[in-house]
Amino acid sequence: MRTFVLMAFAGFVGVAAPVMAEDFSDPTWPCVQRKVESLSLGLMWPIALPEGEVEDPALAADIRDLAGTLAVRRLEMDALRQAAEDFVDRWPEDTEANLGRAFSQTFKSLNTRRSQVINGIADFSLGQIALSEKIDEMRLEMDTALEAENPDFDRVDELEEKLDWDQVIYSDRQQSITYLCETPQLIEKRLFAIAQMLQGVARE
Repeated sequence: MRTFVLMAFAGFVGVAAPVMAEDFSDPTWPCVQRKVESLSLGLMWPIALPEGEVEDPALAADIRDLAGTLAVRRLEMDALRQAAEDFVDRWPEDTEANLGRAFSQTFKSLNTRRSQVINGIADFSLGQIALSEKIDEMRLEMDTALEAENPDFDRVDELEEKLDWDQVIYSDRQQSITYLCETPQLIEKRLFAIAQMLQGVARE
């Protein structure tokens, strides 16, 4: 029964939303994009990060501020570059190390957000499967009621109303799947872009 419902779910969403994946072996990941559970800081920032805390409180605070700015996804890369260059102007010593510290904090922030999105996609997918099962069960009950010798048309009307409503909810939710599935990949690309930008600023 569970397998049948998942197959029905896959067929239904395949028509309504072409971005859904063809492989439904993982019901918590309904996306075409390959699922990458976690990102690697070392792949994005191959330069060795300094150990230990920053001793200068003013520098530590400025690094946190820069990291906070870098983590704001609505800001354009030009604005982020300007923030990094202004930081370097204020702290011209140990530029590479300090920008690495800022990126490490930015990575932690955005990677946490990315993990939250992936968990949200899992909850979304399982919720849609549960709603699909509910719709199938109501259809079956309605068909059975109609085939009865003396159909209970009041019950049929009630089921039909609930069925229509749940199908609207299901379809409306599917509208957001494209954005949800793209978000982890967009965060990953942005982190790579920030890393490249900061490394460029450090070399200037």
